[in-house]
Amino acid sequence: MKGLAMADPNVLNPHPPEFDQFLYASVGEDRNGYVVTVLSTLARLGLDPWKEAADLVSLGRDGARARLGALLARFRDVPALASDHGRVARDLSQLLPEGRASGSLKRAASTVTGDRPGTSGAIWAVLAIIFLLFQMFMGGGSGSGE
Repeated sequence: MKGLAMADPNVLNPHPPEFDQFLYASVGEDRNGYVVTVLSTLARLGLDPWKEAADLVSLGRDGARARLGALLARFRDVPALASDHGRVARDLSQLLPEGRASGSLKRAASTVTGDRPGTSGAIWAVLAIIFLLFQMFMGGGSGSGE
């Protein structure tokens, strides 16, 4: 198998695994008895869960706890959060990865927010190639000189 390139292990799950424990933690049960996760809560609030997790990490523990408490207080799908959002926010903030300045967390956050170097240039290059191929095949005629 010499010469084969190794596939990117994150191709099927491009989100940073550092946030999994936090994002998949329960915030409580909804009115139908279903467990609601942090990921679902953030998404239902109209936020990108991975970007929000990266932002929370950058705030540090106390800032993350305060921000998370404010978000949970706005979330009405889990009745128990109305009176218990502070405790839940404190517990959940403990699940966030440590490291304000950690290089791996900064890389993880940048993949979440789309800050990959060269990504937009590569996308434009691929689109240009597709456009040129389309023009060649569609506008080239039958090849008989007509």
